[in-house]
Amino acid sequence: MKTNMIKKITAGLAIAMSLVGSVYASEGGVAWDKAPNKITDMAALQNGAKTFSAYCLGCHGAEYMRYNRLEDIGFTLDQIKSEIVNTDAKVGDTMRSVISPKEGKTWFGVAPPDLSVIARSRAGANGSGADYLYTYLRSFYRDPTSPTGYNNSVFLNTGMPNVFWEQQGDHKAVFEEVIVDGNKSHHFKGFEQMTPGSMNPEQFDQMVGDLVNYLQWMGEPVQSQRKTMGIYVLIFLAGFIVVAWRLNKSYWKDIK
Repeated sequence: MKTNMIKKITAGLAIAMSLVGSVYASEGGVAWDKAPNKITDMAALQNGAKTFSAYCLGCHGAEYMRYNRLEDIGFTLDQIKSEIVNTDAKVGDTMRSVISPKEGKTWFGVAPPDLSVIARSRAGANGSGADYLYTYLRSFYRDPTSPTGYNNSVFLNTGMPNVFWEQQGDHKAVFEEVIVDGNKSHHFKGFEQMTPGSMNPEQFDQMVGDLVNYLQWMGEPVQSQRKTMGIYVLIFLAGFIVVAWRLNKSYWKDIK
C-alpha cells in the first residue's frame, strides 16, 4: 500500500458514509447542474480514473470493471500498475475496495455500495445520474451542527464530509427566509467562500467533471461504440428498405 493510502481510505470512508444512506435528491430541491459530457475525451477519462483511484477505491469497489479495461481509455499496463492500482491487485483483477464488505458492514451497518454503475443509477427528473453526481460533489458547505462538519445543498444531512475540501476550500451556505402560506422556511440562495482551496473554481469543476465522466464511462465502457453501431444499423436498414421494396415489386410484377 502506498504512503498516501490512509488519506485515500479516509476519503473512501467518507464517500461510503454518504452512499450507504439515501442519495435521493428532492425533486423540489436544488436544480442539478449539467455535467460535462466528455466520455470520448481520453485525457479527461484518464484524469477521472486517477481521481477515482485516489478517493473512491479506499472503501468502494467497482466489481464489474477490471483494471486492464483502462487500456480502452489510453492507459498502458505499466501506467495502470503505477498510477491506478494501489494495492497488491493484479491488472487483470476487478477493482475491489481496500476494505472488505465485512469491515464495511461493521463500520457502517451495511457494506459500501459498488460504484460500477453509480452514474447510471442516479438519474431523476432533474437530470441524468452524471448531472446529480456533478452537482452533489460540488455542493458541500460547512455546517457546525453536522457530525462531520459538512452538509450538502443537494443531499441535506448527508453523512459525507467534503472529501475535496483541500482542492475546493470551505464554503458556507447562504439562506434566505421566505414565508409560504404563513409558514416560515429557509430557502437556499447560494454559497459564500470562506477559505480558498488549492484549485480555483474552474480547475475544481474540471476535476469533478473528469471524475463524473469516468464514472459515466465505467457504467458502460462500450456506449460510444454502441451509439456508432446504432447509426450504422439505421443507415443499413434505410438502404435495405429500398432494396426490399424494389425486390418485392420485381417479384410480383407478372402476378395479377
